[in-house]
Amino acid sequence: MARVVVDVMPKQEILDPQGQAVANALPRLGFEGIAEVRQGKRFELEVADDVDDEQLAKIAETLLANPVIEDWTVRRVDS
Repeated sequence: MARVVVDVMPKQEILDPQGQAVANALPRLGFEGIAEVRQGKRFELEVADDVDDEQLAKIAETLLANPVIEDWTVRRVDS
């Protein structure tokens, strides 16, 4: 079995209201110097060794991310 991580983030040109809410809250909580926050999603999958990168990309694009407004990356990590 292999562990795969899929990171999904809003595209840069897409407004990120959740990230803006976090960025606005940080100074009120005493954290200074943060210029921007973007909030995304992280998926961890345990997959069979014979699942190839093309199939993982298809899973990310069709189920885990909305390719119209989100970018995604797939990477294999050590278990």
